[in-house]
Amino acid sequence: MRHALLALLASTTPALAAGPEFTVYAPEYFASEWGPGPKIEAGFEAICDCDLVFVTGDVLPRILLEGEGTKADAVIGLSMDQTLRARDSGLFAPHVQDISGLTMPLTWDDPIFLPFNWSETAFIYDETRLADPPHSFHELIEAPDDLKIVIQDPRSSVSGLALLMWMREVFGSEGNAEAWEKLKPKILTVTQGWSEAYGMFTEGEADMVLSFTTSPAYHIGAEDDATKHAAIFEEGHYLLAELAAQVKTSDQPELAQKFMEYILSPDFQGMIAEANWSYPSKLPDDRLPDYFAALPRPAITLWLPEDEAEALRKPLLDEWLSVFAN
Repeated sequence: MRHALLALLASTTPALAAGPEFTVYAPEYFASEWGPGPKIEAGFEAICDCDLVFVTGDVLPRILLEGEGTKADAVIGLSMDQTLRARDSGLFAPHVQDISGLTMPLTWDDPIFLPFNWSETAFIYDETRLADPPHSFHELIEAPDDLKIVIQDPRSSVSGLALLMWMREVFGSEGNAEAWEKLKPKILTVTQGWSEAYGMFTEGEADMVLSFTTSPAYHIGAEDDATKHAAIFEEGHYLLAELAAQVKTSDQPELAQKFMEYILSPDFQGMIAEANWSYPSKLPDDRLPDYFAALPRPAITLWLPEDEAEALRKPLLDEWLSVFAN
């Protein structure tokens, strides 16, 4: 009987110790075993007396579909090109955090959406396979058609959407469709998300992949491989900051606030560089790994205010679809 009781206590104690469940919607990459999610989960659970559960998928469409009935307490992984749609939903509450010390290439003063990392969109190449990479977006679209690139679908990927905005900023309204027509023969495939695209590149199936200026840091820091580089374009690179927000209808509002606070803590921010392989949103440069300082930075960083990004989103998607439907 004593052994049975001990077994029962052993089986029930972890669930009791875990505390309330705290649900965060996140992109698939974020919560994967090689993403930042597992470390962040452990770090937050150490201070929250709760059970942090990541639910993965396409974050914004899911929560917009669920509306006020969503089970999410917070979301993480939104992009700055999605904020107007997210804001207009009325589903999110103010983060109530001091954001005066953010280390980002733009001034951020949004009361709802809290940035946790950033990088610039870029095409990554392997110097052992591509000895002479393009040095501008114009060189890229004029390159021979046997150059093979993998990109992400802008309907399902924040990096794919950023590419639409980036090309629009570089080529303008008059030249954008023509630029896509020239780029299309070089695109080997369009993947639903970043992970699949980057995997194809690392497996040697493509010469270049749409990713971020910080992506080579992973190869340097985790693999001791200095052969992967971001092709730095003279026209500039489009900024992608990833954001978190707390859900207004959460039945765990105090935990949601604590999670927002944790995002800007030294513990969370200290994980980002080598768990998400990007620049943390609030960490001085001297706290970054040394090899981050050696990463080339574009001379020009491009971005759009949320109202302009949202106004362009559907026309740019329609234009992209018209090119790739043929």
